[in-house]
Amino acid sequence: MSKSQTHPSPSRRGLLLGGALLAGESLLHASHDGARNATVAGGNATPSANVYASIGVRPLINCKGTYTIISGSQSLAEVKTAMEAASHHYVHLDELMGAVSKRLAELTQAEWGIVTAGCAAALTHATAACIAGSNPERMQRLPDLTGMKSEVIMPRYSRNEYDHAVRMLGVKMIEVETAEQLQNAFNAKTAMVLVLSCPAAESGPLSIPEVARAARQHGVPMIVDAAAENLTIPNIHLAHGATMVAYSGGKILRGPQCAGLLLGPKDLLQAAWINSAPHHAFGRSLKVGKEEIIGMLTAVECWVKRDHEAEWKAWQSYLDAIGSQVTKVASVTTSVRQPEDLSNHAPELVIRWDGKTVGITGEEAQKILLDGEPRIIVGDATGNRRDNTPSSLTIMPYMMMPGDSEVVARKLHALLSNPPAIPALPAALAPAVDVSGVWDVKLTFLYGTSAHQIEFEQKGPQLSGIHRGEILKGDLTGVVEGSAVRFHSAHHIEGTNLHYSFAGTVDGPAMSGEVGLGEYGSARWTATRHAYRT
Repeated sequence: MSKSQTHPSPSRRGLLLGGALLAGESLLHASHDGARNATVAGGNATPSANVYASIGVRPLINCKGTYTIISGSQSLAEVKTAMEAASHHYVHLDELMGAVSKRLAELTQAEWGIVTAGCAAALTHATAACIAGSNPERMQRLPDLTGMKSEVIMPRYSRNEYDHAVRMLGVKMIEVETAEQLQNAFNAKTAMVLVLSCPAAESGPLSIPEVARAARQHGVPMIVDAAAENLTIPNIHLAHGATMVAYSGGKILRGPQCAGLLLGPKDLLQAAWINSAPHHAFGRSLKVGKEEIIGMLTAVECWVKRDHEAEWKAWQSYLDAIGSQVTKVASVTTSVRQPEDLSNHAPELVIRWDGKTVGITGEEAQKILLDGEPRIIVGDATGNRRDNTPSSLTIMPYMMMPGDSEVVARKLHALLSNPPAIPALPAALAPAVDVSGVWDVKLTFLYGTSAHQIEFEQKGPQLSGIHRGEILKGDLTGVVEGSAVRFHSAHHIEGTNLHYSFAGTVDGPAMSGEVGLGEYGSARWTATRHAYRT
């Protein structure tokens, strides 16, 4: 796909808004830069950090990217100023969205636009509109889809955790892998087609243009999830035939974290707005306030004026500064990985070294940086002491702030050139137990319990087998060391995998320990054997 991007000339209204906001920006930048410099120089914590420190939360330097779990991005100074100004007045939200939608259409060259409570909310409202339109009777019945369209077609490569925002309407996801399957998937129940914009969607029989062509043939709306992408103007996905496209406001646009952008035809987007708060419909809980609406509009206003070439050069300078420091350490090498598509469209620095030679592994370095002061979060760490594998980590400059690169370069150089003494792992114990067989397992979550079953095959210290949940199952692998067991399994469901990392001890016919659940925390587990072997 072409990655070209053009921006419309700002209107008089846009220039007036921009002028007012830039005045505030200069003051905020001066304050921010001064505070940042004080922090870099080892001075007192910045005033903005104190609001977190006062409740025991430590901010971090973001070298990982626009992840919601680490609060996405930092909104632009203009956005902060606009949201503050918006908070001082009452407005009618339908009137506000109507005016904002018209301005978004001017800025983006789409027919219409609305602001939502994040990209996921945009997917939800778009789905509701495709199912119920703006028919109040149908809207009130959601997610009861009796007598209404109830299927959403999606290429298998597009399935992901975020399509839960569509599934929450109660629809059935129809996965397709070929052009023939795509054509055969359309029927009277088809409400919408959903495609995740990613490298796999760039070419082939299920590319965005090809899927859009099929959707148009069958008269079915198609939406593209472009959450973390650059906002192209004219929009690349709409130009390729998509009906709608959804973006996150709190990523590259650097708008409010709790805002998103939905672009597409006026009638369908107006129906999506009617299906969202403040209206009493399925999307009532996905509320976006006047501050977020104005902040999101301001972010788009800024997008068409931002110097994207200068931003790229700044990102590269951050990577150069870090790379020049870490490569002073013997055996440490770096390379720059260029983005594959419009999502997270920034270069990344890959830092590689031999963990044994340097004295620290990638996973250890990642943890020390995150636990240190200031806290630094990096991406894609590899290499651990147990497996003695080559080590690496990545630096994503996408959301780094001025001054961050100097801090990160200094911390990384110090860590790799003089790593702390890390105790060697004890030698692996020979297995003292045989856990082969079937075990009934009880998982005790933060709230609630679940009955699972595990079937082990043991060969020496190595474990394999099957882990069955309430309805799902998956293969497991692990080890036995002495009377301790460690094993991992994954259960595939819809667009994601549920991961279980078990660790525990064996005591005769029983086992117990803790299981890590990834983003869902952890649980305690106990197990009893069907037939204990002596």
